[in-house]
Amino acid sequence: MKSVQDFLKDKPKMAWLIFAGTVLIVFLIGLFASSIIERRGESFKTFQMVKEIADWEPRNEVWGENFPREYESYMKTKDTTFASKYGGSATRDYLAESPELVILWAGYAFSKDYSQARGHAYAVEDIKNTLRTGGEKNSPMPATCWTCKSTDVPRVMAKTGPAEFYKSKWKDLGPEITNHIGCQDCHDPKSMNLRITRPALIEAFERQGKDIKSFSRQEMRSLVCAQCHVEYYFKGKTEKYLTFPWDKGFSADSMEAYFDNIEFSDWTHKLSKTPMLKAQHPDFELFKTGVHAERGVSCADCHMAYKSEGGVKFTDHHMQSPLNNVANSCQVCHRESTDQLIKDVYSRQDRVWELRRLAEKTLAVAHLEAKIAWDNGATDAEMKPVLRLIRHAQWRWDWVAAANGMGFHSPDESLRVLGTSIQKAEEARRMLAVVLVKKGVNYPPQLPDFSSKKKAQELIGLDMAAEHQDKRDFLTNTASKWNNKK
Repeated sequence: MKSVQDFLKDKPKMAWLIFAGTVLIVFLIGLFASSIIERRGESFKTFQMVKEIADWEPRNEVWGENFPREYESYMKTKDTTFASKYGGSATRDYLAESPELVILWAGYAFSKDYSQARGHAYAVEDIKNTLRTGGEKNSPMPATCWTCKSTDVPRVMAKTGPAEFYKSKWKDLGPEITNHIGCQDCHDPKSMNLRITRPALIEAFERQGKDIKSFSRQEMRSLVCAQCHVEYYFKGKTEKYLTFPWDKGFSADSMEAYFDNIEFSDWTHKLSKTPMLKAQHPDFELFKTGVHAERGVSCADCHMAYKSEGGVKFTDHHMQSPLNNVANSCQVCHRESTDQLIKDVYSRQDRVWELRRLAEKTLAVAHLEAKIAWDNGATDAEMKPVLRLIRHAQWRWDWVAAANGMGFHSPDESLRVLGTSIQKAEEARRMLAVVLVKKGVNYPPQLPDFSSKKKAQELIGLDMAAEHQDKRDFLTNTASKWNNKK
């Protein structure tokens, strides 16, 4: 039998092929090893501080020198092109889409202006421009309204103290608040660990006997969002101290009981004279009742999904709808196709939207019928139980409507709460029917036309031309002293 050497001597071409193959394999192994070393080097470099960051540094671009990937991805929150069926970053005028909202908020600033929120990079710009913060002649808002809008807030709070910050005027602190939401709101500049920079969240947990330091890192990946994406109110007539109404629990029912117990109201409705509650955006509270929270999923898992570049895995700071990033958000856990997952989301949101619209329409009519009852001599005693039902019905509707995600954070709870809203609103209307008939009013009464945003705003007595002019005057007069970054 021939040896290998003899075989190769007889077949020189085969010898050269084996030699070339060996060289190629060694070369590829070398490339693979080099790639591993390079990727490990990239991963190591990611955590090296290029520039020291001050304790209360508000400028995101300074943080970006150390963390360019995170900064560059965060700046994508300026993108306003994505629109899902019910959300996204594109501009939507909610009052134009649902004129009933103007009636629901008669006498409150939301009846003037309420649009889809844009990305975090627009936080300061949008609060300056919205009609809700008033204008040159009328700007009564407290500085508390700045709390969630800027990385300058912790810096100013550290200087003045939270109480002094809250009771200041929104208008007066404008020159100090120039940098939009960003790195410093959620991260310690020395360790980059997640931290809470807004005292209201810490104080809310303290009243429940919980220490913010006891929460895990995964829990913190939701709690940094819960600094702002929550229900809150301004406590005290002059103090305007930012407070979370969690003392009785996180549910709509528990917070309703909390507000009733302290006899709090945000405003008195212009038409129905109801002492009203305005939900802010109880995203965290609603999320806590859903299956994702039950399974230990955090806000960041879906809205700031991990991303890989080369050998570096990092958190994508383009905070956005998961529907614009299904592969990195939903499909990490779910194996269905992108189209199927989006279809599943929309099917749940469609149900929430259907009940939400029923609640809005019923509440709008209830407010108008209540006004007719007052106009025809209804007494406080006759109206008191009616107004309580309207207050509770609108609170429950708003608790779902004000939260982002059209109920998807917890579809079951959203439908339950909306169902109780409709029940209470219909009960209020039944009681109003009795009052109206007693006062000699034909039932159902003839209601004014509020089928468009313009008609609804005119109906509640808003002079929108004057409102817009007042805002333009305000922006003109503050432009020079509000635009210098600290």
